[in-house]
Amino acid sequence: MECCCYSAPTTNPSFKFVKYETVSSSVGTTGFYRSRVSSAGLSNPFLKVNDRIKSVTRQQHSYDLRTYKRAEVRNQGWDFGRFVKTLYFFNGPPSPLKIFESLIANISSTEPTTEKSMDASGIVLVAGATGGVGRRVVDILRNKGLPVRVLVRNEEKARKMLGPDVDLVVGDITKASTLLPDYFKGVKKVINAVSVIVGPKEGDTPDRAKYSQGIKFFEPEIKGDSPELVEYIGMQNLIKALKENLGLKAGKLVFGFEDGTSRDLPWGALDDVVMGGVSESQFRIVPNGGETGGPTGLFTGTVSTANNGGFTSIRTKNFDVAENLSAYDGLELRLKGDGRRYKLIVRTSRDWDTVGYTIGFDTVKDQWQSVRLPFSSLRPIFRAKTVADAQPFDPSQIISFQLMFSKFEYDGKLNPTFVEGPFQLPVQNIRAYIAEPILPRFVHVGSAGVTRPERPGLDLSKQPPAVRLNKELGSILTFKLKGEDLIRESGIPYTIVRPCALTEEPAGADLIFDQGDNITGKISREEVAKICVAALESPYACDTTFEVKCVIPFSEQYTIDPENPPPEKDYDEYFKTLKPGITGKEYLEKTYASV
Repeated sequence: MECCCYSAPTTNPSFKFVKYETVSSSVGTTGFYRSRVSSAGLSNPFLKVNDRIKSVTRQQHSYDLRTYKRAEVRNQGWDFGRFVKTLYFFNGPPSPLKIFESLIANISSTEPTTEKSMDASGIVLVAGATGGVGRRVVDILRNKGLPVRVLVRNEEKARKMLGPDVDLVVGDITKASTLLPDYFKGVKKVINAVSVIVGPKEGDTPDRAKYSQGIKFFEPEIKGDSPELVEYIGMQNLIKALKENLGLKAGKLVFGFEDGTSRDLPWGALDDVVMGGVSESQFRIVPNGGETGGPTGLFTGTVSTANNGGFTSIRTKNFDVAENLSAYDGLELRLKGDGRRYKLIVRTSRDWDTVGYTIGFDTVKDQWQSVRLPFSSLRPIFRAKTVADAQPFDPSQIISFQLMFSKFEYDGKLNPTFVEGPFQLPVQNIRAYIAEPILPRFVHVGSAGVTRPERPGLDLSKQPPAVRLNKELGSILTFKLKGEDLIRESGIPYTIVRPCALTEEPAGADLIFDQGDNITGKISREEVAKICVAALESPYACDTTFEVKCVIPFSEQYTIDPENPPPEKDYDEYFKTLKPGITGKEYLEKTYASV
């Protein structure tokens, strides 16, 4: 709202998901109410305005409002009853004493409520940080000056290996209860190097020569937890724990209708009646008013400058739990414009009269359009004035939304499109979005060979032991592939790196990137770590799955001259060759289709 004169503890409804069963909230001279109706039963919907019912035709999607008469409106008195109903809707039963106290406080003070500061650290979480690849990933990220947090099972081992000052959380991906939400605050990206442990049956040499050579040269067995528990169930737990922090490539539905489902918010009208005006608005769910004939929300009403008014708005009640949109870059509204300029206001405080992070947007008359509003463009506004020293907007702590049509912009500016009278703004949905170019948020270290155990026509004698012994090793590659599928199906922007046999050799050798799961060979753990970190910053790596090896054969040991090290690689040149959707499962699908 432009100005507010009441403050009280709020009732905080939760978000709800519904299947095209519409929920509407309305505030007007008829009061506030919520109704639940089936779209199938609303072939002749109605819009209620000032105790009169007007039909809404399906063909025109138009809404007959009362004829606006300027002279009559200007002679209207302030509707104290509607004022009280407004307070009741947003704040519960109003107390006359609290109203009086709030009026006095608002008259005597122009300071907004203090907002919380935002954690904008953008932490990279490394899971499996004490493994051969994981610990190298940590070192590379630290050397780049990036904030790192490690998820480990053994704190003592981790601190001894990574240093006493490492940002560390103790958890086990195989046990969902150990992955506490607080562990992931501020996390924006993840490199997952967790893997089932495979070792030689007869044990290793004191200098770990077999470990250094890879599993090609010894008879392997599973050590510790099973592949199913680590690679599949563990992946389920990790994705569930991190999904809200990492975000979805397609965005997140905040309000509205799409693909047969809807997400409702507890909207109510909040008009200039709170400061003595006579403007009024309503919010409805119209079952057939959408872009393709489906449901849409409708913000509609009549605005007047009488009694020093000049704005209407719809605002949600405070949410029970703050909406966390920290994984996203802004909000996108799909709406049908009327050529006017509106405002979106987002609040991060439960207090009633507080800073609203605000952005104005223009619409095109009679045209469905998508309007993207970046969080970075939100301006802290309090009573139509910019608050220069306000805390940064925190998208992880969103408490309410508000849509407004107003005569006023801010800091004394006026809305150039403002006219008194009736208006309507259909809003089909509001989504949080990730800005282009979209970068990977989840980088996973898998394994070459995951699609090969059941592929017909393979010469197993030329395949790594894990392929030949997949069943004997607890179906290790089968569950690694299932874990990969969980990542691909999650909607999180990802990169899946499938190294061939891992060695302790230094990075630097020329590489071969391939797709389709066909190559064998070796690659150093240090090189894989570098590839993972590079993938986080490459749009070309997003949503790709690939295998990688170096050009050095197993029979040769790769070394480098410290006085003449190899040049740093531009991994983007490799990522540019990749295509999304190629996993090697194509061979299996063809086989199953022919059976």
